[in-house]
Amino acid sequence: MHSAKLSFALVVLAALVPRAVSAQAALGARGAEGEPNRLQQWLVPTPVSATPAHAVLFRPPGDGPFPLALIAHASTQNVLRRAQMPQPEYRALSAFLVARGFAVLVPERLGHGATGGKYLEDQGDCDEADYSRAGRATAEEIAAAMDYLRKQPFVRSDGAVIVGHSAGAWGALALAGEKLQGVAAIIAFAPGRGGRANDFPSQVCAPHALVSAAAEFGRTARVPVTWLVAGNDTYFSPAFSRQLADAFRGAGGQVDFRMLPAYGSEGHWLPETDGGVKLAGAELDGVLKGLRPTAARKR
Repeated sequence: MHSAKLSFALVVLAALVPRAVSAQAALGARGAEGEPNRLQQWLVPTPVSATPAHAVLFRPPGDGPFPLALIAHASTQNVLRRAQMPQPEYRALSAFLVARGFAVLVPERLGHGATGGKYLEDQGDCDEADYSRAGRATAEEIAAAMDYLRKQPFVRSDGAVIVGHSAGAWGALALAGEKLQGVAAIIAFAPGRGGRANDFPSQVCAPHALVSAAAEFGRTARVPVTWLVAGNDTYFSPAFSRQLADAFRGAGGQVDFRMLPAYGSEGHWLPETDGGVKLAGAELDGVLKGLRPTAARKR
């Protein structure tokens, strides 16, 4: 009798598991729209097909189609901090972009928070960091999410913008030379990896390797980059950020380097706050003014 019940339970479990896995892997919207700015949870592809990325999507009123802005978040080498990371939303930055006609996607990359999975963008040990490999891994995740969203009927195929922050911006630089059609501009807030090495301000793991990787990305870059750094960024100081930008430009990349005023107690987190986005507003508008779409149709 017990054996029969166990067999039945295993059969039921076997029937349910594939459905559960399938449900977890299903891509697209994961619920109704909410506030602000039609906030909606999505699942989008990653380079690991079995592990989709959790994402939030914001949209202007109307049916579109809207140009896409993808925000690539910062990261950390610390496993525990990555696991505990809340879903990145960049609400102030997203609202700024929505107000200018963009649909905004903020995907949470592999190895972070609810998305989980393997952390593909690991840079390795501080003294022997492989920043090129890490950046290209981030770029692959950005591209996978962007390609998927641009197949949606409410998204235009042209005029896309990638807005990166820290490690996310570093991945955007790696993507600047890829054949990703329809990307009009990259906005990079303090791009880099390995900042505040051992938690010391303005110390970078293997800085020569980061400069070398920036030049490597610049050699194939085709998309113009606006490089923004706050005057009090202690992860990548303005002087070191300029060195990185110069290496990117010297190898062939198109860069408009801008130093913003000091912001708060740590300028590295400027794009995550309302005040920081306001501070960067003129620079952001300078990039976006030539990319603005026609007005969206109202629903």
